[in-house]
Amino acid sequence: MISRMIGALIGATLFTASVSAMAEQQTEAVGLGANVAGGLYADGDKWLCLPGRADTCDQDLATTVVDADGTMTLEPFAPPVDAPVDCFYIYPTISLDQDANADWNEGPEEGRVIQQQLARFADVCRVYAPKYRQITMLGASGQLPRAEVIQAFRTAYGDVTAAWRYYLENYNQGRGIILIGHSQGSRMLTQLIKTEIDGKPSQDRIVAGYLNGTSVVVPNGKVVGGDFQSMPLCTSASQVGCIVAYRSFRDTIGPVNDYAATTRPGMVIACVNPAAPAGGEAPLHSYLTTDALMGGPVPRWTMDGKTVDTPFASVPDLLTGECVSNEKGQYLTIRLKADPDDQRTDDITGDIYSDGRLNPDMGLHLIDINLVMGNLLDLARSQSEVWLARQKE
Repeated sequence: MISRMIGALIGATLFTASVSAMAEQQTEAVGLGANVAGGLYADGDKWLCLPGRADTCDQDLATTVVDADGTMTLEPFAPPVDAPVDCFYIYPTISLDQDANADWNEGPEEGRVIQQQLARFADVCRVYAPKYRQITMLGASGQLPRAEVIQAFRTAYGDVTAAWRYYLENYNQGRGIILIGHSQGSRMLTQLIKTEIDGKPSQDRIVAGYLNGTSVVVPNGKVVGGDFQSMPLCTSASQVGCIVAYRSFRDTIGPVNDYAATTRPGMVIACVNPAAPAGGEAPLHSYLTTDALMGGPVPRWTMDGKTVDTPFASVPDLLTGECVSNEKGQYLTIRLKADPDDQRTDDITGDIYSDGRLNPDMGLHLIDINLVMGNLLDLARSQSEVWLARQKE
């Protein structure tokens, strides 16, 4: 079962981008009218997370901070009552439904991904997370006819667009917006920015777009152009209306099969390091899951095997990230600053294993956001402050 899931996940990541590229030329025919006019997202059940209610975003986010000497400290999580900006989140490929599109039913996989990727953002924003009939792992695995999957993309993207329009008209009230996605969710947001935001009035409300774990294309040596015509890549923590995009790989492995490259002439895959948007190597403030990931081992945090009882662990000064460019493309390389003489683990989990063997194709895709969660939160705070200050000018 795990092997099939891993194969489907790899296919989902690689195939969704190619399907969305084919489908984006036909966005006028997506067929959004019924969803938008019918107020599909007026139904609260169509949202995983909405402000002011108990829902999927209300989860245990307690973290154990594991220092180099093995000392463990509890870091509780208590978000503010009313954050000053909004976050609009689209989740990655998680559905195991046996159709090209997922149904509307919420399962444990939605809860897990919200806990890992979104719920902590409540510290800086009001969180909005619509359900959508995403392309399932089966639909994106390459096993179904391409025409069927292109239609599945239209269905999924139609839901995302309907949710966005309903959110703008009924919930936003002129507040700043941080767009957050991962994998398929980032692909959906890439298309949403192209068709609904870039160069349009709603662009003024965008604090930033965090398109984690996907390929955003820009001209070589440029920060704007390619996928987006007027929304540049972020180059500082004080810049607003910009895009963060990256894919993460261990420095000891790196991407394979041109995973971090593009065939579009004159274009490259963007890489913005959330810990250092201007470039260079910087420490990562990670919030790593303490559970075993897909096919992988249970994480070990200290050399003597001390137990961590919280859902997350943080390992100060163990990890750094840097955007690099080489013959494999552009990507966020993750380095471990392990010290064999201290009491803390010398490694992290996050790789994908298939039949007991490490699969390098996707790097650290499963923990793209976990690796830089604290850095994204710091960036969101800084960018939100700048955006809010500009509204007073």
